[in-house]
Amino acid sequence: MSGTLVWQAGLLAAIGLLAGFVNVLAGGGSLLTLPTLIFLGLPATTANGTNRIAILSQNIFAAGSFRRHGVLPLRLALLCTAPALLGSYLGANLAITVDEQLFQRLLAGIMLGVLLFNTLDPMKRWRRSELHLSRWRMVLLLLGFFAIGVYGGFVQAGVGFLIISALLAQGLDLVRINAVKVFVVGTFTLVALTIFIRHGQVNYGLGLALAAGNSIGGYIATHMAVKKGHDWIKKIVSLTVLVFAIKLLIG
Repeated sequence: MSGTLVWQAGLLAAIGLLAGFVNVLAGGGSLLTLPTLIFLGLPATTANGTNRIAILSQNIFAAGSFRRHGVLPLRLALLCTAPALLGSYLGANLAITVDEQLFQRLLAGIMLGVLLFNTLDPMKRWRRSELHLSRWRMVLLLLGFFAIGVYGGFVQAGVGFLIISALLAQGLDLVRINAVKVFVVGTFTLVALTIFIRHGQVNYGLGLALAAGNSIGGYIATHMAVKKGHDWIKKIVSLTVLVFAIKLLIG
């Protein structure tokens, strides 16, 4: 391995560790990894595809860890995954170009909305470990995760914040929300990655180096989430969305 490849792999592993930790506890880690991949010379589309290797690996490790700790509501995760898979397939196949500045402003708005919702925490009094969904709440949940899948398949960056908002609105605590989040994102990322691979938009060497860091960061984050609980995660989410929203708004 050449010296250039060694330092690139080391940089990606380090960035990936931080991104994996942030992704599992809150979201937005791709706002660190995508610019890094582009900085290393990948075209934006290839960077987007390559990043999916790390996301998939990170969420496989994290979902398994949440499952072993007994905090993954598998039935709810599977319910949310079904529409997200369809949405992801459509999102990854979108042949449109989004203005980058407009996208950054929209993403910043989403993050600030999550920050407000997370701070006010209007569902606190109904917090529960398992959901009892009425027919209409289930319909809204399924439609919401279809839209989340479209967004995640097309962009990925910031999708965790959308999932957190969708499930906070249902009254689920943040430990289980993160468990559901990594399961759903990991599953629909597999669909999106397959499409990127089919179009030759993946760099496997850089992707695997990034995946090593993401996986370790995600694994550490699951243990912290279970140990610290909802209120601690709430602070991490609020800080993360505030930092990334400011970064996107000021460019």
